[in-house]
Amino acid sequence: MNESIVSPLLDMPSLYVVATPLGNLRDFSPRARDTLAAVDVIAAEDTRHSQRLLNAFDIHARRLLALHRHNEQQAAGQIIECLAQGQHVALITDAGTPAISDPGARLVARVREAGYTVSPVPGACAAVAALSVAGIAEGGFRFIGFLPAKTQSRRSALMTLINERDAMVFYEAPHRVEACVADMTEIFGEVREIFIARELSKLHEETAAMPLARAGAWFAADANRARGEFVLIVRGADAPDGVDANALRVLGLLLDELPLKTAVCLAAEITGAPRKGLYAHALEQRR
Repeated sequence: MNESIVSPLLDMPSLYVVATPLGNLRDFSPRARDTLAAVDVIAAEDTRHSQRLLNAFDIHARRLLALHRHNEQQAAGQIIECLAQGQHVALITDAGTPAISDPGARLVARVREAGYTVSPVPGACAAVAALSVAGIAEGGFRFIGFLPAKTQSRRSALMTLINERDAMVFYEAPHRVEACVADMTEIFGEVREIFIARELSKLHEETAAMPLARAGAWFAADANRARGEFVLIVRGADAPDGVDANALRVLGLLLDELPLKTAVCLAAEITGAPRKGLYAHALEQRR
């Protein structure tokens, strides 16, 4: 029998990146439970939140250490010291898989640089769960995560993705989701399909697919739809027409100040992009 099936821990001191449930506690794997019960230290994004999970499964952590985005570098140093003392450490986040739009990536990098093993304990991931039921990522996907909170920065980030052909996966907070979708509609165009998933695996789980043109009305139809944690998946762009992201950025800036035809002509002259393709994108943006 493979020893890894008997014992949840490796022979040498290691960092275990452990996925926890998004909401439904039945998604917590036996291996994840055994790993958290066996390690010497558990690093958690929010120790109070994680303590409730540990209590639910009668897991008594020997040491619970806070690791969040404000103290990750400092906490990484403490964790490396624990590993140097021969201890095993587990990393968990509030929900889902750590280090994916959550704290942990810098910790993992530093632990690897220090020469220690980092071992994944797979489980729930909001992005993958949403992709599995979206049906719009047959050609692949690009994970974006959270966009910038400020409007102009968010719009600039979306502009760089306008020609992305793979489906794009975003996370968004409830107080920004409607503004974010409005920006997507303006930049990607009203006909582009969006898949909205909120509160995955929780009591009020809801998913819906629609053209971006209908997304604003979908939120407006029920105030509860703007609550919870969101995964947004936007279908990728159609086959490229010779207009790259830089040309579209230039076009967007010119359209803010000039008539459509003038903006298209100048954008074509500045970037070398085909005028026909720029004109089509300009019409879509104006619509």
